[in-house]
Amino acid sequence: MTDHDPKATPPEQPDATVDNEDTSEVKPVETMETPAAKPGNQPLAEVAAAQKAAQDYMAGWQRERAEFANYKKRVEREMADLSQSAAADAFKALLPALDDFELAMSNIPAELQGNSWLNGLGAVQRKFLKALGEAGISIIDPKGQPFDPSKHEAVATDDSSEVESGHVTATLRKGYAYGDRVLRTALVRVAN
Repeated sequence: MTDHDPKATPPEQPDATVDNEDTSEVKPVETMETPAAKPGNQPLAEVAAAQKAAQDYMAGWQRERAEFANYKKRVEREMADLSQSAAADAFKALLPALDDFELAMSNIPAELQGNSWLNGLGAVQRKFLKALGEAGISIIDPKGQPFDPSKHEAVATDDSSEVESGHVTATLRKGYAYGDRVLRTALVRVAN
């Protein structure tokens, strides 16, 4: 028995023989296929069926994509309408206060005309009206225009030689519109 020294180097292994073949190109491993599985041997009916199925899948995918695009547009439109409706409701709630402001400013007693405090209130009113205009609120004041029942509410008629029949003779209360939507119709008097 020979003592084995753990610090000794292991015995050398014989060198593996190196094949001198060019290994730069890797060749695919050929698998065994049955003749019916090769594309060139498939019956034409199977190819046609596969193409038809692919076309059906593509048409279905395109249809679903179009439906999703329409859904997305509809939801965006509904969200914009909801936002506009909420803004219109908020503006509509402010209109009575605006009417009171206008009524008060139009009925200032003569002895208070030119008062600096009232001039300041007038400036506040102008800023309020400017802010409404910038938000898309327009005033409906139809004096002299043809009566339009979608924007005007007739509360009386007048015999007038100055204004053509069917036209507004006086605006009793201004109306307001938000874009194309009428927030409040104008109260008017109409010529006979």
